Amino acid sequence: MVLDVVALVLVLIGALLCVIAGIGLLRFRDVPSRLHAATKPQVLGLLLIAVAVALSLRSWTVVASLVPVVLIQLATAPLGAHMVGRQAYRNGTIDEASLVVDELRDAER
Repeated sequence: MVLDVVALVLVLIGALLCVIAGIGLLRFRDVPSRLHAATKPQVLGLLLIAVAVALSLRSWTVVASLVPVVLIQLATAPLGAHMVGRQAYRNGTIDEASLVVDELRDAER
């Protein structure tokens, strides 16, 4: 009973984080802000939902199937955000005056 309530709360928090990520993607005005919204809350939301599913079903088979999902998400979300950010820099979409450190300045565009 207690684990089911904890799982429910985790699902609700995870879903709320995913909704916040979606709203951030729509509302933020520049690429770095949108990348931040697309990666951190969404990954944390998925992680919370995966934990909630594992708590609710209480099966090692479910845990074994959720671990690769979470690991792949943790690996691909930052990589995808990095690639989108780099391409936005190359396109000139990112305001270079707003950058604190410009590590790509010397790289070929």
